[in-house]
Amino acid sequence: MVTIVLTGQLQTMDGECDLACEITGAMSVRQLIQRQGVQLRHLLQLLREKKVLVTINKKIASEDSPVRDGDAIRLIGHDGMGSSGLGPSNP
Repeated sequence: MVTIVLTGQLQTMDGECDLACEITGAMSVRQLIQRQGVQLRHLLQLLREKKVLVTINKKIASEDSPVRDGDAIRLIGHDGMGSSGLGPSNP
């Protein structure tokens, strides 16, 4: 079991901020988020745009960092410029 903690504006559409996820093998943070489907879909674009800080067990990580059973992943939204608006950028 892996725990994903979403902070601030990163909460899911239904307001959840802590998600428990089963993993069955080696995968990255990005792959774990992809497996959650629609619930966390918006995070994938924010990760690509570097608007989310990722930590695993309180250590700075990246979307490519490996996830193991028992890990606690925290996703912290930021926009890098000190202004508001964590939504994905429009192309």
